[in-house]
Parts: sequence; C-alpha cells; structure tokens
Amino acid sequence: MSRLHDHIISVSPSDIDFMGHVNNANYLHWVQDAVIAHWERIAPPTAVAEHLWVALKHEITYRKPAFIDDEVIATVILEKVHGARAFYDTVIRRGEEVLAEVKSSWCCVDAKTLRPARITKDVITRFLPISDD
Repeated sequence: MSRLHDHIISVSPSDIDFMGHVNNANYLHWVQDAVIAHWERIAPPTAVAEHLWVALKHEITYRKPAFIDDEVIATVILEKVHGARAFYDTVIRRGEEVLAEVKSSWCCVDAKTLRPARITKDVITRFLPISDD
C-alpha cells in the first residue's frame, strides 16, 4: 500500500472566482503542490536534489465547490511507478466531503540534464513499501 500524504490547502481570496467559489483552475495548482510536497517529504534529500517532476496529464472530476473559509486537504496516493513515470490519485476534501478527485501522471527528470530519469528501487520502496502478503 502506498504511503499517503495529506497536504493542507489554504484557500485565499485570489482563488475565488466570479461565482463566489474556488476557480477550477486552482485545483490543478493544489494537486501540483501536493504531489511535489509528497515527493519532498518521503524521498531522501539526495533524490529530491537530483530529480524534478513534470506533470504529463491530469484528469479532474469536480464534485463540490470550495469556498474562502473552507479547510481543505489533498490526500496524495502514489498508485505506481513505471520507468520514469509516476501515476497518482489525489482526493481533495473539505472534512468528509469530496470536492474533487484527480488522476495524474508525472515524468521524473534529471535536475541537471532535464531528461527523463528512472527512480531507483530503494527510493520507490519508500513510497510503495513491498508487502509481505
């Protein structure tokens, strides 16, 4: 099972659109911030320094709107790693209410060359521990 990461989101006045709720485009920023925070929290410092992540695809399903005073949390789940690609599920909630569900894929790149880079198995196991089942 993947190690979950809860990322607290602060809704700011600039996030609010003409309809009085968070503009849908902000969810993309939230997911990007949450996935990068997940990487930085769990990966060893050397891996964080040597690798960057580039978003390849996001599929966002909006369930309910978020508002200015909401306490919002994005829960990040790494589903799998294949080569230089990582596949994430992120659920954005206000309490128990699901505001959005996001499936995204990312490419790991070498920080110096900016070329795709595979993550080593020892780093992957920090995120996706091998089960004894």
